[in-house]
Amino acid sequence: MFIFTRLADGPDGMVAQRVVSLVPSITELLFDLGLGDRVAGITKFCVRPEHWYRTKTRIGGTKQIDVKRIKLLKPDLIIASREENVEAQVLELARSIPVFLTDIKTLDDALRMIEDVGILTGTSDAAAFITGGIRQGFSALPVLKRPLRVLYIIWRQPLMAAGADTFIHHMMRATGLENVLGERIRYPEIEPGMFVQHPPELVLLSSEPFPFRAKHIAECKAFFPNAHIELVDGEMFSWYGSRLILAPEYFSRCIRQWNNIP
Repeated sequence: MFIFTRLADGPDGMVAQRVVSLVPSITELLFDLGLGDRVAGITKFCVRPEHWYRTKTRIGGTKQIDVKRIKLLKPDLIIASREENVEAQVLELARSIPVFLTDIKTLDDALRMIEDVGILTGTSDAAAFITGGIRQGFSALPVLKRPLRVLYIIWRQPLMAAGADTFIHHMMRATGLENVLGERIRYPEIEPGMFVQHPPELVLLSSEPFPFRAKHIAECKAFFPNAHIELVDGEMFSWYGSRLILAPEYFSRCIRQWNNIP
């Protein structure tokens, strides 16, 4: 089985020449590392960069990959995610192809992954430049005047929100927010009645995976009449590749806005 989660367990001295990415945020990272033609395949959800989405071979979705098509691409490295991809499909690929399986829960996990991908692809200098920018940006975030109880909703029917063991949860913590689902894991289904004792002060409607729009704010207001409700860019909270370098500026604007919440 050719599956590894740490570099120490992977092929010695690997510098991958043909990579397949099963993770949208990592696909964008591979572009920013300058890999160009060395990326052989991506998923149909790998929309960044746009010209890769239009020109690279697509190997299905993150939850339903085309194993046969991937093998025909003859990759020497597949990058997958424990959260985003299906275990059985990843294991099938790993029988014959090295798979680097990522498991990102925190900002530190993301930074380590970027550095690891840099080593695996021989682009350590570019990876270090990216992680340095991310660290600098997050270290300069403004401070939220007081912790706000927040509910981060990712799905509409049924209503689902981010629990404690998610990257989204740690991005909320980085901005000073207090997740009202801090005792729950993964992405539980929720009902407004769950929060009678400790209602959220702030409800964030994510742009992904469900594409919440302005029309959904009023609908949500009926459930949480005393909360401040706003739309947020889901990529800033959940994409853990090189897009993180843009997150501090976005979060800084959010924090300044949230500081006006009474």
